[in-house]
Amino acid sequence: MNDNLTPFLNPTSVASYAEETLKKVPGLTDLHRMTELLLAEHAPDAARILVVGAGGGLELKAMAQVRPEWRFTGVDPSPAMLDLAHKAVSPFAGRMDLSAGTVDEAPPGPYDGATCLLTLHFLDRDERLKTLREIRHRLKPGSAVVVAHHTAPDAASERWLARSALFADRDGSDPAKAAASAAIMAQRLPLLTPDDEETLLLEAGFVDPALFYAAFSFRGWVAIAG
Repeated sequence: MNDNLTPFLNPTSVASYAEETLKKVPGLTDLHRMTELLLAEHAPDAARILVVGAGGGLELKAMAQVRPEWRFTGVDPSPAMLDLAHKAVSPFAGRMDLSAGTVDEAPPGPYDGATCLLTLHFLDRDERLKTLREIRHRLKPGSAVVVAHHTAPDAASERWLARSALFADRDGSDPAKAAASAAIMAQRLPLLTPDDEETLLLEAGFVDPALFYAAFSFRGWVAIAG
C-alpha cells in the first residue's frame, strides 16, 4: 500500500474529509461543475461514468444532482472513504455502484466518461501511467476523462505548495507553518510538471489534453479517449 494513502484507511482520520477538502481545494464546487460539463460534451444523456478515487463521494454527489440520467461506477482502495461516499450519495443510491479496490478491479465498462480527482498526485509516474491506461481501456473512443490534482507548476513548485497550504489554513495565516507543510508535501508527493502530466495522458492513449483548471499548485485537464 502506498504510504500516502494510509491516512485514508482510518475511519477517524477520514471523518472530516468533506469539510477539510472544501477548505483545501480552491473552487472545489466549481471544479465539480466544470468536470460535469466537460464530461457531458462527449457523453450521451443516459451516460455511464467511471469515478476513480470515489471515496468521500463529493464529485459523485455533485454530478448526480445535476445529471439524473447518469449512472456511476466508483472505485476507491479505502473502505473508510467509501463509507463516506455511500452516505454522501444515499439519495442517489439506485444509480451508484461503489466498490473497494483500484481501477484495475473496476468493471470493464465501456463507460461514457471518467474522472480521477485529487488522486493521481499520490502515485508515482509508473503507477499513474498504469492507472490512466486502465481508465482508457474502460472508456468508449471519443469519451472524456477529467483529472485534477497537485502538480509542480514550475521551478518554484514548493512555493506553490506553500500557497496552497496557506489557502487551506482558515484558522490563521502563518507563512512559516505553510512552508513547513509544503516541504513535507514536496517530499511525500511524487509531483510532476504540467508537461509531464500531458505526456502521460498521451502515453495512456488519450488525445488533445487541455488544461481547464489552475489554482496555486492544483491543475486539471480534460482529454479524449483516442
